[in-house]
Amino acid sequence: MSGSPPVPAAGSRLPAAVLWDMDGTLIDSEPLWDRALYESAERLGGRLSPRTRARMVGKNADVTLDLLLDEVGLPRDTETLADADSWLTKRMSELFRTDLRWRDGAAQALRLVRGTGVPTALVTSTARELTELALETVGRDWFDAIVCGDEVDERNKPDPEPYRRAARLLGVDPGECLAVEDSPTGVSSAEGAGCVVLVVPSDLEVAEGPRRRVLGSLAALDEAALTGTFPR
Repeated sequence: MSGSPPVPAAGSRLPAAVLWDMDGTLIDSEPLWDRALYESAERLGGRLSPRTRARMVGKNADVTLDLLLDEVGLPRDTETLADADSWLTKRMSELFRTDLRWRDGAAQALRLVRGTGVPTALVTSTARELTELALETVGRDWFDAIVCGDEVDERNKPDPEPYRRAARLLGVDPGECLAVEDSPTGVSSAEGAGCVVLVVPSDLEVAEGPRRRVLGSLAALDEAALTGTFPR
């Protein structure tokens, strides 16, 4: 990349690392999850309510499947869970290959942050298999580390462990990191780890707070948004 890294504004500094959520933040995948989950509920003989679907946003596969089976009135035994998981993964794989799109401004935001030289990580509740498919669109070279939902010893978002693990992999203090998130679940995870959070809401509203800043779109990400919460 040509040019010099941006110089932080007076009285501020860049974070030690930027930690990116994926679904709903960098990629517009929540509509794809909508399609697959509503189809899955119908396949299992029931219907998925919008309220239960909203509870799934930002959650890992285990929680999502538990909510799905409860909604359609099926037992959460090993065989039923395995069948539902297999079908959902296959359907999402198809959609990730054909219909995956960036969220507005995401590619430019990744490029801006990469240009600063600040280390980055992808921190997602999505399992590695689907994450790898998404990275065919997003690109792997934006990230120095990747933490997936099936790699955190069942301590997924909203548990702080995914963000703590990403900070450990980068060798930085999570309290010096900026996390970029879209959902209440992800924000709780990042804040629990001690991160400052830049919130770019998608499907669910996220309130402002002392350790978070709300940005309408990643297209509005600039140097001030990166440095504004990190005084010298």
